[in-house]
Amino acid sequence: MPFNNNSRLDTSQVDDRRGRGLGTTVAGVGGGLGLVILLVALLLGVNPADLTNVTGQAPAASTGSASQTDNLAACQTGADANTREDCRIVGFVNSIQAFWTDEFARQGDQYIPAKTVLFTGATEAACGTATTAIGPFYCPADQQVYLDLAFFDELRTRFGAQGGAFAEAYVVAHEYGHHVQDLTGVLDQSSNSNGSSSSSPATGPQSASVQIELQADCLAGVWANHATDTGYLTQVTDAEIAQSLDAAAAVGDDRIQRETQGYVSPESWTHGSSAQRQQALKDGFQTGDPASCKMPGWTP
Repeated sequence: MPFNNNSRLDTSQVDDRRGRGLGTTVAGVGGGLGLVILLVALLLGVNPADLTNVTGQAPAASTGSASQTDNLAACQTGADANTREDCRIVGFVNSIQAFWTDEFARQGDQYIPAKTVLFTGATEAACGTATTAIGPFYCPADQQVYLDLAFFDELRTRFGAQGGAFAEAYVVAHEYGHHVQDLTGVLDQSSNSNGSSSSSPATGPQSASVQIELQADCLAGVWANHATDTGYLTQVTDAEIAQSLDAAAAVGDDRIQRETQGYVSPESWTHGSSAQRQQALKDGFQTGDPASCKMPGWTP
């Protein structure tokens, strides 16, 4: 999935906190607990502090007030994104936000950019302490995406995903799908109503939490459909779409439950099954239309 060598990267959309006062990872995260934390952390609006407190010990957070940009100084063009992972993330962020800026404008609205915070180990977020163990998440309180690049290794080694650049793109685009939900009021509807109706279950295949995650997957697919239109990517191949679909399947509730507890309990799902997540991503990619990512009873 080559980037356009001549495209200009905007590193101001990424806050690079790597190497700044790093702490340690959460105690006791190994094994099943680590997998559960990673799964739950993908859920929209989660409070990382609450998750880290489950272990009884939170990591020391990164400190410092100024954004460190030296690590991204070499991320100038698409050619750099083709050779460096961190520059590639900058390129994805730029492309995703360029698309949503144009899409919001087309609808007569204004898109508010959200920064991606790159960190290693731990850093502070308005939602609590972001840690490597928690995995990537979107924080509505400060409208930022938090990402430790080590998660992509976890995606392969713990979740069994095949990996690849477009698997990374899917993860980033999914989190920005949550940002779009935040800007359009879907998150408020979720938190205020706890579902589309009073009888909506808190968990399970048809729950509000699952529908939110599936919509974010669908919105990620919508961006993928238009990725080359933004000018940052030159082509999105079938093999690359397969990478994103494989990553979506890897973080399905049923797959993780089967690996961690040996059986599947659909009534406790919070993100959706592998099949649901793949289908949502595929729907968005095939239509390229945000309106196709509707949630029952809620504004798309």
